[in-house]
Amino acid sequence: LLTLCQLPVSLFPAAADPVSMAPGSLERGTWCNEHMLHERLDIIEEKVIKTVEHLESEVKSLLNIISETTLNIPTAPGTPLIDVFDGQY
Repeated sequence: LLTLCQLPVSLFPAAADPVSMAPGSLERGTWCNEHMLHERLDIIEEKVIKTVEHLESEVKSLLNIISETTLNIPTAPGTPLIDVFDGQY
């Protein structure tokens, strides 16, 4: 999609000359900058959310592997059991 913010300056020659800019055009430029900034922030937010979801999945997988491993460790009679998760999981 091509927005007004992305149109080349040559289509709006007055925009290249700050003296001849029409009233209100400065607000449009500010709006365009804010709009582009929000689009970029949305993309970054989406990437952060996906990364966090991926990391949560990896951590759960690792915790399951640790849990299964600790259950399969043979212990000598009389050895106290140690909760490697400190009761948190």
